[in-house]
Amino acid sequence: MNQPLQVAKPALAEDESHAQDARAYRVVAKRIEEIIREQQIPAGGRLPSERELAARLDVGRALVREAMIALELSGIVEVRLGSGVYVNEKLHITPNVNEAGSGPFEILSARKLIESEIAAVAARMATDSAIDAILNAVNDMERFYSDRKRNEEADRTFHLAVARATGNMAYVQVIEGLWNQRGRLWSKMDEHFHTDELRHATLADHRRILEAIATHDAAGARRAMRAHLERVTREFSRGWSLKDSTVPRDPDFPGAGN
Repeated sequence: MNQPLQVAKPALAEDESHAQDARAYRVVAKRIEEIIREQQIPAGGRLPSERELAARLDVGRALVREAMIALELSGIVEVRLGSGVYVNEKLHITPNVNEAGSGPFEILSARKLIESEIAAVAARMATDSAIDAILNAVNDMERFYSDRKRNEEADRTFHLAVARATGNMAYVQVIEGLWNQRGRLWSKMDEHFHTDELRHATLADHRRILEAIATHDAAGARRAMRAHLERVTREFSRGWSLKDSTVPRDPDFPGAGN
């Protein structure tokens, strides 16, 4: 018979007293560990739904999702497609997941704010050669559509090319910094939720951004970039609901809906 998971009791008070220094998802992850212990959920046992955990912990569902991915990286839980999140039956705990930078949804939120305006500036300032560089990145995304690694490299090149089109290297450094924060937490979430549908939609989004910049339509470029990053957030959110099929989508949660 499976035995309840024994997880070292987290120092919640210490984490909470240093809330400004701790990554928020780490604090939530430790609280979820506490719930596993309090409810004596055994190895192989299913955790409460994302909605239940968010309500119990009084945090947003995106934060719970990031915490779950951190726990998966630590070897404490297992995410099962179309079923939910379970205490890992083959428990192999990595005590500390040292994740530099921000969580995936924090990065996406920052990118929506920053890259939308960068796209608008690019539309006003782009030279013919800058537009060609963006076009080349879009063409590479299409050419390497089935090669996930090279497709992602072309995706990165596209966003940096848009930033370079502004003529302001400070913007390029900001985008590089945001991209470089996509650490293990982002990679694991992308592994779970990056679908072929999202890759196809991303290519179409990039074409719309390119068209707006090429025609020097600043407002259109801003809208197109924001819509693109909102779509990524939506897909990541919708993808999680497929793994937690007992939880209906929440219309008030960012990313819910069509």
